[in-house]
Order: sequence, then C-alpha cells, then structure tokens
Amino acid sequence: MVRISILTLLLFALGASASPSTHWLRPEKIPAPKENPITEERVALGKLLFFDPRLSRNDTVSCASCHIPYYYWTDRVPKAVGIDGRKGTRNTPTIINSAYLHSFFWDARASSLEEQALGPVEAKAEMDLSADEMVKKLRKIEGYAPLFKKAFGDKRITKERVAKAIAAFERTVVSGDTPFDRWVRGEKDAISQEAKEGYEIFIADGHCKSCHNGFNFTNESLNNIALGDDDPGAYVLNNNPIWRGSFKTPTLRNVAETSPYFHDGSVHTLEEAVYICGNGGRYKDLKGRSPFFRDRGLSMTQVRKVVRFLETLTEERPKIEPPETFPE
Repeated sequence: MVRISILTLLLFALGASASPSTHWLRPEKIPAPKENPITEERVALGKLLFFDPRLSRNDTVSCASCHIPYYYWTDRVPKAVGIDGRKGTRNTPTIINSAYLHSFFWDARASSLEEQALGPVEAKAEMDLSADEMVKKLRKIEGYAPLFKKAFGDKRITKERVAKAIAAFERTVVSGDTPFDRWVRGEKDAISQEAKEGYEIFIADGHCKSCHNGFNFTNESLNNIALGDDDPGAYVLNNNPIWRGSFKTPTLRNVAETSPYFHDGSVHTLEEAVYICGNGGRYKDLKGRSPFFRDRGLSMTQVRKVVRFLETLTEERPKIEPPETFPE
C-alpha cells in the first residue's frame, strides 16, 4: 500500500514548487548578552585568540585547529585531536550559528558561549592549558595589552575577558545563503524536485523535524539515538538514568560538508546517518533509546531524497582567513 501523507496532498494541490514557511530563515539580528556586546574591537581580538596556538600548552594547537573555516568550522576527523596527537572522546561540532544556541558541547554542559570558550583550552586532550596559565602567557605578550584596552577599556587581561572576546568572534560565524533559503524566499527552481520530495519526507514520514526544527535545524534536545557506544553523554551531569547516552541534537546547516557524523564520529556518509535516524537507531532494541526515536521504516529511496534535501542546506565555503600575524 502506498502511503500518502496529508502534507504530500497539500503540496500536490499547491503545486510542486510550493515553498515552506519563512521560519526556516535565519534571523538577521545576532543575539548577544548585554554584558558582552558584539563590537568590532572584541571580535577582532577574539579572532586573534581563536586562531592563536599559544593558547595551548605547547603552542601548537588553537581553537581553529579543530574548527577549520574551510571545513565549515569542523575538522573532518571522527574525534578531535589535540596537542601531541592526543585524541578526544567526541566529534568536533561546527560553531556556525552558535550565537543562537542556548547550550553547548555534545552533552549541553555549558549554558553560554562565554562558558564554552575556555573548555577546549583547559581540556587535557585538546589544548591542555589551565585558565590561569593561559592568562600568564598572554600577559607576557606585550602586543595583546593594547588590544584588550581597545576591546574592554583598559589593558587588564583576565580569563573572563578572553572568554568574552572569543565568544564575541564566534557569534559572528553565522550561516549564509543556501539553495534551500532561496527556495523558502520563493525562488521555485532553487532546489530540485527530488530535494523538494526529500523535504516533505523530512517533515512528514521521517519526523526529522521533531528534533531538527527552526532555521538552525535543531531544537537542542538531548536524545539517545541508539548508536551503541559506551559514552554516558549527559548522564554525567546529573546522574539521572534518563539521560544516559543522550546527546544534543546538532544543526543540519552545511551537514553535507561536515562528516563524519554523530558525537562519536562513527558514521561517514550522510545516507547512513539519515538511515540510522529515520529507522530507529543503529541498535533498535538498545535500552535507554529515546522513546519517540522510532523506526519510521524509511526506504533507501526515501533516504536518498532526504539527503538531496539536506544538500540544499550547504552555503558557499566560508572565506574567513586566519590572521597573517599575531601580537608579539
């Protein structure tokens, strides 16, 4: 029996070129807390700090070592690699549109970009430099003092100011125009018919929109999607069994360019990622799987159409260049 959703019938009635709601479009205004406004001076300082490898213990790794602009602010390896080749335990998420998020890291343990900013600096497997040691290093670099004065009013270098500057820069990393966005705005031929059918499956039969909703294609919910690895996820934050193996829903912006996928980086193709999410996880009988994460019975034909849709969420490759020089 062929199943036809109500939405499919509506799209057919309206014509194949019918576009979705503009709630999928990114708001122009970039949110920022009152105590850390986005200023030209803070963004400029934050960019330098973001790319400066001296924020690591051995001066070899920067924030940008894992969040590479050319790779849509990811690193394209299963799990992050820090100083001395140390391997982290989780995949590197993109920082695109992080200004609009309410929680950070795969387990949502940080509630602001400022709180998140120094996490990788202090992490043993990443940059391995305590906040106090970082401040001491920066204070010895004379060229940074005047930049902190421009950004904050005086030359004091503190861990809080470093975090604010990096966060201010990260808030400027936002998604650009995509074929999907142009379709939403009424450009009927901006995406293919197959992609339009994939969009319909995405919001109807696949129930993908239950978690991947809004312009950033995430509601930031925590879910156990039955991958079967032993990472406890959000469970370590409150020891509540309901959160065991649960991880934050990532954005789908530029997802076709940010493999490998999921918190463990175990999936290398978008087709496999969609198949897992659309059909109840890798291990459907896994205890603790999120209750609404069910087997939707998506066929490979449907999966491929969803992939064609997801490919329309890719913008032009970011053109942000690393600083040519750093303060001395």
